[in-house]
Amino acid sequence: MGVPEYQKLMQPLLELARDEQEHSLSEVIETLAQQFSLTPEDRKELLPSGWKAKFDNRVGWARTYLKKAKMLESSGRGRFRITKRGLDFLMNNPKGISSYKELEQFPEFVDFKAGRGETGTERKASIEDAGRTPEETLESAYAELRQTLAQDILERVKKCSPSHFERIVVDLLLKMGYGGSRKDTGEVIGRTGDGGIDGRIKEDKLGLDVVYMQAKRWDRSVGEPEVRDFVGGLEGKKAEKGVFITTGKVADTAVRYAGKIGKRVVLIDGDELAQLMIDHGVGVSESATYSVRRIDQDYFDEEE
Repeated sequence: MGVPEYQKLMQPLLELARDEQEHSLSEVIETLAQQFSLTPEDRKELLPSGWKAKFDNRVGWARTYLKKAKMLESSGRGRFRITKRGLDFLMNNPKGISSYKELEQFPEFVDFKAGRGETGTERKASIEDAGRTPEETLESAYAELRQTLAQDILERVKKCSPSHFERIVVDLLLKMGYGGSRKDTGEVIGRTGDGGIDGRIKEDKLGLDVVYMQAKRWDRSVGEPEVRDFVGGLEGKKAEKGVFITTGKVADTAVRYAGKIGKRVVLIDGDELAQLMIDHGVGVSESATYSVRRIDQDYFDEEE
């Protein structure tokens, strides 16, 4: 069945509150999960950010919309109960709620929507029309922007000169905490002139251990032979750790080979390289920042 849209959760949530008792969000999440026969895999499905379960998020937004329509009300920290309006709605609307638009009969909900710039007939197709919560839409848009940025970064990296590619890798390693300084790192990287970078770097700023590295500015895939050669080089250095970076892809055979050897070898393909550059601010600048805030329940709790 999969995770239901948040609009399909509003009616069942309101029905659960029909008993006029206090309910907690965590309680109704579990009850609704059983009611919709969600599998463990359904419950583990996350928002694009990977920080929150999609089902939990959708139940939370269903509750929020019902509260904005004054059909539910807060009754304590993280708890809520049905209102008289909610009870009347259940009694007079046997078909229940199939869409958030049915909540627009209540002026408080209309005011809530108006506050988000979605008033009148000129309102464009909103995020809810796609069955996604506002949080899902925001995260999906961010993920799409990030992926597009990663693709642009990778295209630019592949067009860089060997020396510029060398500087990019040095900058990234330094931002990730490897090496001591640009001078220290640069002195041990960049021994070949074929666009690859072979050398060693300090694993930490004190230089207590070293990591050997190879990087290839390739379009083609890195296969088991290339990784095997790299591991052979590690053997020659009596080294136990290595990082192989490529702007291309890493073949499954290479991944399987690296996973079964005794040494710790990390394989980074072009996509991951671009994502690491974004995460550590290499070759990118901040365009805009959006801070998403949530209510602080402790702040509003009054001591008795």
